[in-house]
Amino acid sequence: MNTPSLLRRGLIAAAVLAVLAGLTFSLTRPKPVAVVVAAVDHGRVETTVANTRAGSVTACRRAKLAPPLGGRIDRLLVREGDRVKAGQVLVELWNDDLAARERISVEQRGSAQAHVREACLVADTARRNAERTRALRDKGFVSEERVDQAESEARAKQAGCESARAQAKEAQARIGASRADTSRTVVKAPFDGIVAEVNGEVGEYLTPSPPGIMTLPAIDLIDDTCLYVSAPIDEVDAAQLKIGMGGRITLDAYRGKHFTGKLRRIAPYVLALEKQARTVEVEVDFESPAEIRHLLVGYSADIEVVVDARDDVPRIPTSALMPGSRVLVLNADGVLEERKIETGLSNWEFTEAKGGLARGDRVVTSLEREGVKAGAKAVAEEKPASKKP
Repeated sequence: MNTPSLLRRGLIAAAVLAVLAGLTFSLTRPKPVAVVVAAVDHGRVETTVANTRAGSVTACRRAKLAPPLGGRIDRLLVREGDRVKAGQVLVELWNDDLAARERISVEQRGSAQAHVREACLVADTARRNAERTRALRDKGFVSEERVDQAESEARAKQAGCESARAQAKEAQARIGASRADTSRTVVKAPFDGIVAEVNGEVGEYLTPSPPGIMTLPAIDLIDDTCLYVSAPIDEVDAAQLKIGMGGRITLDAYRGKHFTGKLRRIAPYVLALEKQARTVEVEVDFESPAEIRHLLVGYSADIEVVVDARDDVPRIPTSALMPGSRVLVLNADGVLEERKIETGLSNWEFTEAKGGLARGDRVVTSLEREGVKAGAKAVAEEKPASKKP
């Protein structure tokens, strides 16, 4: 075999070995880890306090109405969902006996007033007669004894007049007492509102609640023109709150929509319920009356009270932060690099990056994925841009 053939065979063998080595390397080398990254940008970062359990939309005024007396329902004048005005009669119990007693009191007042007119007219006549008798005495026509008799009679008649007037006032007071008894059988709306619940039907017997025992109200009335959210806050976070702080309200019934609110009340005590964390109840007002027009009392709600905020500061997603204020940065060479950063304000969405990162640095947010660690090769996944506040 000549030398050129041997050389040609050697080159072919070398080429085959090179190809096999290349395939082996490409097949056995570790593949880059796919990671989700977010670039450091500038924007608003807030420190917020949120409720620990779901709160609820509550009416500023809600009354569970029932008559103070027990009795049979004679008239039921509203249904659930009806809108009523303050002073409107809602329920009336059977009260014919009390109404009759009131009519008797009215008649007695009329009789007492007639007696007043009669007694006072007689008293006035006796007074004028005493005056005439004194004039006759001054002229010597009657004795002093006759004058004394006339004046005594005038005083007695005047006393009778005053007694009749007192009896008339007593009769008027009896009317007031009778009307008060009658009013205890009538339930009226204490304010404008909507009837949320009616318990009872005409002919049924209503029983007032004994002390310490709750019974269903005859009428549940809600003023739905004024609403707020009541929610529990962890006792650790409650110390940061102050009346007047702004915040956001979210409702399960209106997903994706935020309502602006303002902190109106912080309970002056801590709730310590068994098997639950100690909490403080807070109340947040809706700032825009137009937004609450169609809300329903009892909606499940969450609140976020803004304790502090900074605008136009460097920030990263909070999901990129590891214990010890560390992050993984995907550098230009496609390698994950661990950095310790200085953080500022933070909430569940964003954390302020005060130092250790530059604008545009890409931090990893998919820390839970296998193989995501410092020194690993990585490739960024495409991720839809999120809406920034």
